[in-house]
Amino acid sequence: MSDQEARAGRRGRAARTEKRRGSQAAGALPYISRNLPVYDILSDEGAELIEANADRLLAEIGLEFRDDPETIAIWKAAGADVAGERVRFPKGMLRELIKTAPSQFVQHARNPERNVVIGGNNTVFAPVYGPPFVTDLDSGRRYGTIEDFRNFVKLSYASPWLHHSGGTVCEPVDLPVNKRHFDMVYAHLKYSDKPFMGSVTAPERARDSVAMAELVFGKEFVDQNCVMIQLINANSPLVYDATMLGALKVYAAANQACIVSPFILAGAMSPVTVAGTLSQVLAEALAGCALTQLVRPGAPVVFGAFVSSISMQSGAPTFGSPEGSLLLNGAAKLARRAGLPFRSGGSFTSSKTPDAQSAQESAQTILATLVSGVNFCLHAAGWLEGGLCSSYEKFVMDADQLGMMHVLAKGIDLSEEAQAMDALAEVGPGGHFLGAMHTQRNFETAFYRSEIADNNSYEQWSADGGLDAAWRANRKWKQMLASYEAPPLDPSIDESLISFMANRKAEFPDSNV
Repeated sequence: MSDQEARAGRRGRAARTEKRRGSQAAGALPYISRNLPVYDILSDEGAELIEANADRLLAEIGLEFRDDPETIAIWKAAGADVAGERVRFPKGMLRELIKTAPSQFVQHARNPERNVVIGGNNTVFAPVYGPPFVTDLDSGRRYGTIEDFRNFVKLSYASPWLHHSGGTVCEPVDLPVNKRHFDMVYAHLKYSDKPFMGSVTAPERARDSVAMAELVFGKEFVDQNCVMIQLINANSPLVYDATMLGALKVYAAANQACIVSPFILAGAMSPVTVAGTLSQVLAEALAGCALTQLVRPGAPVVFGAFVSSISMQSGAPTFGSPEGSLLLNGAAKLARRAGLPFRSGGSFTSSKTPDAQSAQESAQTILATLVSGVNFCLHAAGWLEGGLCSSYEKFVMDADQLGMMHVLAKGIDLSEEAQAMDALAEVGPGGHFLGAMHTQRNFETAFYRSEIADNNSYEQWSADGGLDAAWRANRKWKQMLASYEAPPLDPSIDESLISFMANRKAEFPDSNV
């Protein structure tokens, strides 16, 4: 056999393997139900200390709720100590309020097979959120467009390792700021049938998101069930602004889930210590979570924590640090003690390219995400450049790591088949297991098979083009988009969505504010 024939044979086998894997329904794997114990770094005594400090912070310093008289009135009526925009909370008040929040809940997808349970022993992976830029190895770094947005939705749908379509997978800057939310929500509903996130950039955009969900799920169903989850950030330190508060109140009133998440780069937006930062995180998160319950008792809410650090030399954000993992792990325990689902983690990096730094930093955080018991993991795939950029190559590299987390989360299989005693008896001393009946039964599913890593010989790797991981990822995302097939959507629902968007867009002029 010639070298050319051998290469063709390898490519043929690879194509058949790819086709076999791709024949499964896109994204058909369920969310993770972890079979691993949660690893606690923070002791019970340490958690009690953090909680006591948070109580002091809430009672003595308080938080500001800016430019929102309605929220101030809500707090005053609930018994908080209000002085202008500063609100202080008696000890125990917020914990009493969050008792009405569910410890776990279902987020319904338009395809019920894609429903996810958020909380408990479950982990849900969602893609990158928020970058204004996108990048790929062919076209380089550029502003995101609605085409890029749709592409990332399609990639999230096509990946079996992501359970969620996410939200602002990139900013489509080619559309007006005040209208782009229509196209973004529509893309999630049209090009995926996984759960998704609504718009939070203005209260009216939140209301539009709810209205579009009602067209798909039905108004009564939406009122009684969670079909959207959304990210509400505190403006750390110790501030909530009117934009986030307005969106929070819209979604909570509609019984839709809010992830109340302090956004903290320690050293700039919180103290430089892990313990001090955790006290601030707890205070900020409890206040936002409790507010959802004042708006609508029983509304689903998630305790969130986006926490990393900065370089004390340059002020630049840093990711994949040991302090970041300690903060993530400690906040997870505080959320469990509060009885709320927890959001944190992701595949973070400050690298500008999908290189060794990006892989190392992301692996540090995603492993900590799993073992710390995170329930909802945003930014699980595609994050680059400190969150400024959504990367096509990084997306599929990260998704490959998420596949490994699925396997790790299962723990050790102790079934009779997994004990493999028949294989040990068949092979005996000095033999090998390659031809054993047990191996033949299990070889296709025995070990996780990376779709990015190259484990061939140097000669095989060289004959296949000598590509590094980033270029192999480049090839992979193109294959995924080329083979993408949209999930079915009732034509009448599609028409109603398009009509709703057209009518609403006609009601006000374009604006980039």
